Amino acid sequence: MEPVSRLMPDESETIIKVWFENERIYILSSSDKVYSRPLEAFPVLKEASDEERNNYTITLHGVALRWKTLDEDIHITSFYNTEEPNCQNEVAAIFNRFPQLNISEIARQMGINKSLLSKYIYGIKKPSPERLSLIKETLHSLGKELMKI
Repeated sequence: MEPVSRLMPDESETIIKVWFENERIYILSSSDKVYSRPLEAFPVLKEASDEERNNYTITLHGVALRWKTLDEDIHITSFYNTEEPNCQNEVAAIFNRFPQLNISEIARQMGINKSLLSKYIYGIKKPSPERLSLIKETLHSLGKELMKI
């Protein structure tokens, strides 16, 4: 088996095997390449139990993974991205400073899904200046409500 691949695979590659180790998800492809992504790239899987993570099926003729109970789908192309999370970002700093914040509720108030906000926190995605401003405005609004108590 080859080491973790950082090259673009061929288009006929399919998923043969999946496993989780050291806070990462790994796949073995039909071309005998191993690909890996941090679980932060897939917040639903990061928060899932080991049992839930291992309850997947390989779908779409071998090019996708499906977790029915988690309502999560991942295409093989998601593993071709080699960018690692950057947890040293402004959004992560805010949520690390205030761990009591409920990510689901903050996302709901912003009108985005929890998975997207989690990706901002984990540094998988970078929010636009407008989205960063919305995150801060939502938290400021929460602070104002708390001050009324």
